Amino acid sequence: MGNEELTYHVPVLLMPSVDGMEIQPDGTYVDVTFGGGGHSREILSRLGDGGRLLGFDQDEDAERNIVDNPHFIFVRSNFRYLHNFLRYHDIEEVDAILADLGVSSHHFDDSERGFSFRFDGALDMRMNKRAGDTAADIINNYDEERLADIFYLYGELKNSRKLASVLVKARAGQKITTIGEFLEVIKPLFGREREKKELAKVFQALRIEVNQEMEALKEMLYAATEALKPGGRLVVITYHSLEDRMVKNMMKTGNVEGKMEKDFFGNVQTPFRLVNNKVIVPDEAEIERNPRSRSAKLRIAEKK
Repeated sequence: MGNEELTYHVPVLLMPSVDGMEIQPDGTYVDVTFGGGGHSREILSRLGDGGRLLGFDQDEDAERNIVDNPHFIFVRSNFRYLHNFLRYHDIEEVDAILADLGVSSHHFDDSERGFSFRFDGALDMRMNKRAGDTAADIINNYDEERLADIFYLYGELKNSRKLASVLVKARAGQKITTIGEFLEVIKPLFGREREKKELAKVFQALRIEVNQEMEALKEMLYAATEALKPGGRLVVITYHSLEDRMVKNMMKTGNVEGKMEKDFFGNVQTPFRLVNNKVIVPDEAEIERNPRSRSAKLRIAEKK
């Protein structure tokens, strides 16, 4: 295995996130976004007898990075099934759960996967190549209103309606199957100076829909809340405002909508205590080393 294969996902906020898990040598931990294995390796280096780590990833590419370590179990599955797999491995409670919600940078560098507008290739974007609709399926089959909603909700794009209408017109003539064809249709809608930023949002919106990322995140957060021991830590790194809002709401109110449940005395009923009131972000040095960490936000909460 080449060196760059191993480093395909430079772990973001590595020390602050793993320190935030408060690793005990004999504890049970879950890294729900194994990816390149960077965070998992750091967790494993802190485990001793009786300690164990489960690493989740639905992407077959992640299997190449599996760590040969007696304390490690790899689960090839979407993290939304956290609850089922903990039960399968006879694990009742865990000491900490880590989630790094960034798409592995390696996906952006692999033209075959269709995650990036920097390459031509098939419009795929599935994290799990064994299942589900591709980005091309969505672009060619969703009706105009549904497309507009995706671009608006998941990409926070102001011209979402125009975008959807242009795509529907274009596909009536010919199916859109490659990134090149897709860009040809949508690029004229974006001004030169904002083009990169706006295209990134379009691709983000499609990726979230293809992989049902918001539903999966919601299910994982509820399962994580249930699985943690009292005093257990939930450590999450987010990269865009939609994810961050859900995580923040979960930690503050115990639900992703952010609905405050209060007891008789007016105290907010939440399963968590915030460990860091102020969100943790990468320092300048990390951003320089790994520009993709720029938008990362780390939140840590402890189960009551």
